[in-house]
Amino acid sequence: MDLTPISAMGFVVAAVGVMRLAALADASLRVGKGGAEAGTGPGSVFEESGDWAARAYWDPLPTARSLTDSIGNGRWEDRSWLNVPGPFYTGATGATGVGPSGPESAPRHVLSGDGTTEFVYRQPRTPHEVYTLVGTAGYEPLAGYAWDGDEHWTPAAVREWWAGRARVRAWIRGELAAPTTSVNARSSLREFAGHLDEGLEDYLRGYVFWLIAGREPGRGEALPAL
Repeated sequence: MDLTPISAMGFVVAAVGVMRLAALADASLRVGKGGAEAGTGPGSVFEESGDWAARAYWDPLPTARSLTDSIGNGRWEDRSWLNVPGPFYTGATGATGVGPSGPESAPRHVLSGDGTTEFVYRQPRTPHEVYTLVGTAGYEPLAGYAWDGDEHWTPAAVREWWAGRARVRAWIRGELAAPTTSVNARSSLREFAGHLDEGLEDYLRGYVFWLIAGREPGRGEALPAL
């Protein structure tokens, strides 16, 4: 991550980002329940199997809150139209974007919408994915991430976003057609396109259930249509 500041304020926000990341790293060590290091025991944020895997929608916020008290102070009204419905989103973010790789990148979750503003294109569905996204938020110098999407999304708004997915596809095609100007990794753009084609509809149906019922859907329970 390039921390070269353009002003004294730049030094401040960069330092804040590093301190937030250090706090998240320390929190991750406390989450693991069976070993001396994160990811070495049952219940760890790195665990990739559990009863959550079979759920149509799994609430990621308890895991996120076990890692940090706050993911950021992003404002709902500043979010990108590309942000996939779910609890996590970004408001205004730093001018560097997420880039195609690096420790600040979450290539299976975050892209840059216009070269400067990040957005969440895949909501986390496992504890490890939550850890990855929270870690990325820790690098964001303006603390532009937020996790209060459940307080703003409605079933109607989710359906409206899904109905407009052709616009999202067009944006992806435009990014893929401009490899020299896009800051996004082509592999991540293709991941987003694949997510639109397979997986996202089922996720959003589960999420709409969550918004309506206030609970995770049970195994085999009927889900609302989009």
